[in-house]
Amino acid sequence: MEKATFAAGCFWGVEDVFIGISGVTATRVGYTGGHTDNPTYTDVCGHNTGHAEAVEVTFDPERISFETLLDIFWECHDPTQLNRQGPDMGDQYRSAIFYHSGEQRRLAEESLERLDRSGRLRRRSVTVIEPAATFWEAEEYHQKYHQKNGGGCGL
Repeated sequence: MEKATFAAGCFWGVEDVFIGISGVTATRVGYTGGHTDNPTYTDVCGHNTGHAEAVEVTFDPERISFETLLDIFWECHDPTQLNRQGPDMGDQYRSAIFYHSGEQRRLAEESLERLDRSGRLRRRSVTVIEPAATFWEAEEYHQKYHQKNGGGCGL
């Protein structure tokens, strides 16, 4: 099994996108990319932690490739919006790929270059590609939120 970590706005909706994909064996939502240990949702929403709301995806690379996960990531949000997705605004909603290996970094950078050259976007992507740091799991009520509570973010 391998891990991939993506930030693309509200982690509830991003988790929804990846949760049913064949080859994805687990997801969890949390906070990463910042400088505060053990952040809470309230801390992250206060914009002082530097963390993004993110989804950690555990996947079987024999059933789904990291490249396919990247394609899904690009499709599930607008990577040209800086620190927001739709009505959600703040640095915790930034677009980011947190790579777990040199190979993931290379593939993410190549994927971003292809996307920017494709002409599909109205503007250049603002997605950042950073090394994976500590992933702080979000509070239990955030995990599989839409499955437990209904609804969805419309991604």
